[in-house]
This record gives sequence, structure tokens and C-alpha cells, in this order.
Amino acid sequence: MTREISQQHLSNWNSRQALAEEMIPLLGSLYRGPSVILRVFGQKIMNASTIEIIKAHLHGQLIVGQTLDMDQSYAMLKLIEKMDLRPCRLDLGKLCHEFLTQDAAKDENMQAFLNRRLSALLGDAQAGDDESHDVVLYGFGRIGRILARLLIERTGTGAKLRLRGVVIRAKGSVQQDLEKRAELLRRDSVHGEFYGSVKVDVENQALIANGNFIQFIYANSPAEVDYTKYGIKDALVVDNTGIWKDETGLGQHTSCPGASKALLTAPAKGNIKNIVYGINDDLIEATDTIICAASCTTNAIVPPLQVINDKFGIASGHVETIHSYTNDQNLIDNYHSAERRGRSAPLNMVITSTGAAKAVAKVLPELAGILTGNAIRVPTPNVSMAVMNLNLKKDVSVEELNETFRQISYHSPLQEQIGFTYSTEVVSSDLVGSTHAGVVDGGATIADGSRVVLYVWYDNEAGYSNQVIRVMQKLVGLSLDSLAA
Repeated sequence: MTREISQQHLSNWNSRQALAEEMIPLLGSLYRGPSVILRVFGQKIMNASTIEIIKAHLHGQLIVGQTLDMDQSYAMLKLIEKMDLRPCRLDLGKLCHEFLTQDAAKDENMQAFLNRRLSALLGDAQAGDDESHDVVLYGFGRIGRILARLLIERTGTGAKLRLRGVVIRAKGSVQQDLEKRAELLRRDSVHGEFYGSVKVDVENQALIANGNFIQFIYANSPAEVDYTKYGIKDALVVDNTGIWKDETGLGQHTSCPGASKALLTAPAKGNIKNIVYGINDDLIEATDTIICAASCTTNAIVPPLQVINDKFGIASGHVETIHSYTNDQNLIDNYHSAERRGRSAPLNMVITSTGAAKAVAKVLPELAGILTGNAIRVPTPNVSMAVMNLNLKKDVSVEELNETFRQISYHSPLQEQIGFTYSTEVVSSDLVGSTHAGVVDGGATIADGSRVVLYVWYDNEAGYSNQVIRVMQKLVGLSLDSLAA
């Protein structure tokens, strides 16, 4: 009997792998053709392995209470691949579950169901295919290189953001500099190897990554750059340096020939709009030329804070950020202009300040003056946590709070911003590569009457960079249609 059970499980697994292998070319056809991006219950399956596709189907157990039938999802995928869809995002898992659980009285076959549910997305799949928007990364550090990976990965999709150039300061000879930059793009100690090919073109001072020709421009300031010399036009310049944070400084980018807009990937000063995508991106207007994507911490805490405030009301609170060390700190004890940051980052927990509480008020004015914040830098290279101690205006239980975030993370417009986990075994390294702005740890939630403590993990590099990409798309008017499911 044991041998029969073992064989049955292995046979089921092999069948799933075979179906996943059949799905891969269909996913690729949709991705590179009409630019349809598919997920399964929020899990990425584009360029995924067979194992990743199977795991995405298993994820249905957490969301809808059962594993998604791969025979059914494969059948639906084949039908979708033949439909005349515009560039869009679809969740195959949610669509398939909806079809399988719909009212039998509708007597609707799968094709009829898709025709009805996707009717708003039907159209000329080729329309606008040749349109793209040039992007320049000003700076090529941690965030710059992750943004480069994300942009390269999305080449050929409806996002239509095309990485055309990188501006950096020269370090050594051009050949040596390019080879070093290529190696840093190929290999990352935290995020692993680049998924594809990176070649160095010394003669043209460029890197070629997965077919993308990326011009490297050497300059000491924006004033030295003329993008039109490189065939770059109407570019969105993403400043990853943090050197310039006000309108005067960032205005140097928009004054460059060939550039039209600038986006700062750090907290801004003055009246620049601080945007947390999913919360206040409706403030972005076509006439905006300079905006800010706030900070990684602000992006992580604002969405859950809004959810809690809208449903329960926040009377007061304190947000403590447990943040991985950054390049701003010293490797070993040495002079630093900021307090405590001169002490060795890999060896110490370092108390420091954070402007996250003030930044929250810029995005959610209703929370102005009721939150305080501080930060502790810890000896980990990536993934941080926000511990939110909040006093609410009404009592709430752990179960009610967790169910609120479970529903929000799977069935709301904020599902890209707020992730959720019940696991009591999750640690920081498990969140490396998370595309969410933040992930609520339901297993750690505390509630005592009106006092709650919420723990929110966030990949302060990858999660934030995905938020930046979303802001970039909105800023240049290239957001994809998405099916509400």
C-alpha cells in the first residue's frame, strides 16, 4: 500500500510538471505578442520554471482554500492565448477559480466565460506596439541596478519602458569601468545572478543586456549631459544618487537636451509630490515633470497604515524600523558626519533617525502629528521590518486584523502593495526578492483591545524598486489595463 501511495504522488507530480512545461511557451507567446502579463494568485509566472508554476498553483490553498487544478488552468491558458487581447495584466488563478465556482445556472462553457469576463480587454493587440518611452538611470548603485534588471526583464511587454542609458562618474578606464559594471549587473550577493546575458561594447561605451543596448554616459553632473547625442529623446531620468532632492537640483535633469521628466528614488524636499503607488498616485498629472517615489520604508508602512486607519481609526502610534545596513554606513569604525553611523555596520545594531513618520503625513495628511518614528540599523544586507505600535479608536481582535489584511492582499487594488503571510517560520531572508511594498506577518500580530502591534516585512531594495517601476509607468502614462478579479 505504501509503495502504491508513493507511486501515486510521484505520478501526480510528474503530471503537474508536464502541464507546467506546456504552459511555458504559451506564457511566452502572450508576453512577447499582445503583451499580456499573467500571474497565478498574485504569484509571478512569467519566465518562471516549472517548479515555480506548480508552486503558484499550490498557493491557491492559502487564498481560496484549495489548490488550483492545473488541467483547468492549462485549458484556460490555451483559450486566452488565442484571444485578441490588448496589453493587460490577468490573474489566471483567480479567473480559473471564478469559472470553476460560478453559479451552475449560467450554463457557461469556459470560452463563453472568458468572452464575458475579458470583454473590456478585447481589441487590437498590436495597437501601439512600436511605442516606448526612453528611460535613463542616473546612478548605478543598489537601486539603480535592480531597476535595470526589472526594466530589462519587462522589455517587450505593454509596460513599454525602455532602458536607454545610465549616467555615472568615470572610475578608471572606460573598458575597466564597463567590465566592472557588467559584473555587478551579472552577479548580486543578495539577489543572485542576472537572468540572461550581459555583454560589454567598449567601442560604443555600452552594455548589451538581453538585447537591450544600454548607453553608458560618463559625467560629473547633469549639466554635462546631452541625451540627444545618443538618440535618446523625451527621457524619464530616474535619479538614484540622492544628491539632489529639491526642485532646483532635480531641475538640472529636465534641463538636459533629450530629457523631459525626473523621478527621485529618495525622500524629496520642498513641494515635490511624494508618491506611494497604490495610495496617492492619482496625484500624478500629465504636466508633472519632477516627482518623488518616497522611501522604501514609507512605501512599506503607508499602505497598511491607510487600511487600519480607514477601518479602525488610528488615535496615535509609533513606528520602529528595523532596517538592514546601507552603503551610507561604514564597514569598520571610521569617521561619519552622522551620529552612530560611523560604527561598523556588520558588527553593530545602530540607533538612527528616520523621516518615515513625517513622510507618512505627506502622503496621508489625516495622520499628521499622531505618529512618531525611529530606526535601528541591523547587521543584515537586505530586508527590513517595520514594527507599528498603534492605539486605535476601536477594539479589534488578532483574527479580525489578520483577516482584514488577508482580504486586502488577495482581493483588493492594494494586492501589489500589501502582501500577507500566516507562517510562523518566516525570517528576513525568505522575503528577499519580494515584489510587494510590504508583507504583513500575520503570525506575529498582537491585539489587546484598542492597542495593536503589526509587523511588516519589506525587501528595502526589490520591493521598493517594484514600487518605483509602477510610479514610472504612471508618470509617463504607460500603465497596463488590469482585470479586477
